Formats: sequence, C-alpha cells, structure tokens
Amino acid sequence: MLEGKALFDSAEHLVSIRVAEHGDMIYLDLANNQWKAVAISPHGWCVVENPPVRFRRTKGMLPLPKPAAGGSIAQLRPFVNTRSDEDWVLLIAWLLMTYSPRGPYPVLDLTGEQGSAKSTRARVLRSLIDPSSAPLRAAPRDERDLMISAQAGWVLAFDNLSYLPQWLSDAFCRLATGGGFATRELYSDAEEVLFDAQRPVLFTGIEDLPVSGDLLDRSIRLSLPMIPENQRKPESIFWKEFEATRPCILGALLNVISVALRNQASVILDRLPRMADFAVWITAAESTLAWQPGTFLSVYSQNRESANELALESSLVAVAVKALAEKEDWEGTAKELLDTLTESLSEKDAKAKSWPKIPLALSNTLRRLAPNLRAVGTFVEFCRETDKSRKRKIRLSQLERQGNGASDSSVASEMQQNQGFSRTIADATDDEIPTHSNETSAQWEDDL
Repeated sequence: MLEGKALFDSAEHLVSIRVAEHGDMIYLDLANNQWKAVAISPHGWCVVENPPVRFRRTKGMLPLPKPAAGGSIAQLRPFVNTRSDEDWVLLIAWLLMTYSPRGPYPVLDLTGEQGSAKSTRARVLRSLIDPSSAPLRAAPRDERDLMISAQAGWVLAFDNLSYLPQWLSDAFCRLATGGGFATRELYSDAEEVLFDAQRPVLFTGIEDLPVSGDLLDRSIRLSLPMIPENQRKPESIFWKEFEATRPCILGALLNVISVALRNQASVILDRLPRMADFAVWITAAESTLAWQPGTFLSVYSQNRESANELALESSLVAVAVKALAEKEDWEGTAKELLDTLTESLSEKDAKAKSWPKIPLALSNTLRRLAPNLRAVGTFVEFCRETDKSRKRKIRLSQLERQGNGASDSSVASEMQQNQGFSRTIADATDDEIPTHSNETSAQWEDDL
C-alpha cells in the first residue's frame, strides 16, 4: 500500500547527487548530517536547511565544510602545483565548471613525472566539490563499472593511468557530453538496466597517453612541474593547512559561481569552441576573477592547439599524410593512398602495429584525424567520382595552396577559425563580487 501511494498518489521529484538546479539557482549538497545545502543565486549564496531539491547520498560520500565568506581563490594556488599562469587559469576553469549542474564537462588530464604531486592535486580538486572516502580510483575494468561509478559520485577521478584503451577513451567522451549505457539485469533473461550520466572527469598519469582526437577535443591537458625537495611538506602538515583554508576557498568559488549565473545570459562570443557551454560559463565569470576579457578563450585555444599537436605526433598516419599534402595536392582511392604512404615509410614504421594494413582501416583512421589535420592546414576530403562508377576517393590538399596564395598571417587566422575560436569576445559585465554578510544572508534565507 505504501509503495502504491508513493508511485501513484505522490509528487515526483528529480533526485540529484551533490549538485542540482532549481529555477535560476544552483544547490550544492554539503552532505552533512543536517542535510544542509548551499543555495547559489545570481545575487549571492547562503546555507539553507531545507532545499527545494532532493539529494541522494551514496557510500563513500564525505561532507563539504560550511563555506566561509571573505576568502579568495588565490588561497588555493599554494596547494596546486601549476607550471604557469596559463595552467592556473585552466585549472580554475575546470574546477568552476564542476559546479555547473549541466555540462558538457571538459576532461582534466594531469600529467607529470614522479614527484610532481599529481595524486595530491587531484585529491585537492575533488575535495572542493565532491569529497569521498575513496577520492582516486584505478582504471575501471569495463564500461559497466565506469557507469556504476558515475551513478555513485559527481566527480570521477582516476589515478596513475599508464594506458587508455579506445573503449575507455570513448566512454570518457560520453561521460563528458552525456551518454547512456544499457546492460542485462543480473539474474534475468530479458530485463535491461539503463545508466545515463554526465559527469566531470579527471585522470592522472606520468606519460602523455596516446588518446583519440575526439577525447583530446574535450580535454584540458596540464603538465605539472617537479617539486623541489626544499619545497616539499609532510602530508600531515599539508592537509592540515589545506583543511584550515578549505572553507574560505569554497566560499570564494561560490562567489564566482554566483557571478557566472548573473552574467551567463549576457555573454556573446563571436565563435564558440567545441565545449561551447563551458566557454560561456567561464567567460561569464571572468570579470570577478581579475582576468582580462578574453583571457580564458585565448589560453583554452592554446591548450587545444597543444593537444592537437600531440594527436598528430602520436599517429604515423597523420605524419605521413601531412608530409604528402605539403608536397602536392593528391587524389585517389584509399588503396592507392595506402600504397603511396607505405612507400614513403621506413620498413620499421610500415610493420608497426599502428600502421593500417587494409584500405578500410586507413579510411577510418583518416576520419578520426581529419579535424586535427585541418587545424594545421591539411585538408582531408572524402568524395565520389561523378561518373557511373561512383568510385570513392580521398582528396588531400594544403591550405597555403588554396586561393591566391594566402599570407602566413591569414593562414593562421583561418586555421584558428576552423578550430572555432576567436580571441575577440564581448566585454563581460564588470560586476563586483556579491557581498555575503550575516545581515543579507539572514534576509535572503527569509525570502527563500
């Protein structure tokens, strides 16, 4: 009877983990025993006891501290090992995006040699949005395990990955932009279990993992520098200092989220990158981060260009195709292209496992690499003959030979447009950080 009342005689509520959206507000579950949450509006934030949204608690979830006013995001910098100001901008951008209830979410890839504190930095980042008793995990065995993890937490963090198989790369892409997974329900013959999730993902590793261009296009790749021995701290002291500062850092992040909510609708970008919602969200927050207008898009563009170079360098096909297109425009079948490219390789490279052995494998590889090659001015087109044969062909061309000999500056400009970027953006609204005093919080809580 109770089950029937719940199913047919009661209101239905969306259940969320850690972050939820309600109207024009965001609610962050503090996951404490009092079931308190932080209500973030375009005008500020405050802690509430009875949020209008429903949160689910899973095993391993730990509470967030009560945020404190008066902090600064700059207080986080001593606890993260960034190589440059540009890396700091990207790190903060990824962290701010994890507070958005709607993605897509960029995948954060932290690389560095032994002793660069990759794991510690990953724990620090997760503890500011979704602390857990098991913050970092090993690579999942299959997609089912990955989706179960996504159902049980808001941020997925994987530590010390030494290899990224194609299925896991594709699964990370689906998690970043949203996707589902279906499998047979255990102990049944015809029932399915459906998983659907969109989550922020980060992973660490020593090497630059050879991942697909599709994942690189959704990633932020940061290389952490080695920490000198005279700057190392015992973990007990490090975490004690961080825990003392965490409430202030969290409060500062919430201030920025509030400004992003207020400015989001007024952001107009000339061109949008692949992760368009991410770009708009961070651009809306720039005015309160003391960044010059356009700083994020410029840094993000450079990071993507670096990731694109990595994708090309890690592919024998990309290197060979680019070298051929730089010599001459080429057109022919996939078999003819495979024969032409193979002749230009050394015997060792031609026998490499990654080199395609049949024309279909070459075509499939080129379809994956086409966006990366186009970004550096090499165009790959798939077409058909116009006669009765309708033979499928591949055409290679170089940007410099198109038109009437474009100059280097125009070539670079067009290449950047092909990537969907523009360094010119509308000025963000120069609003101040919302104040958060006890008086205004009490008044706002009464309004809620």
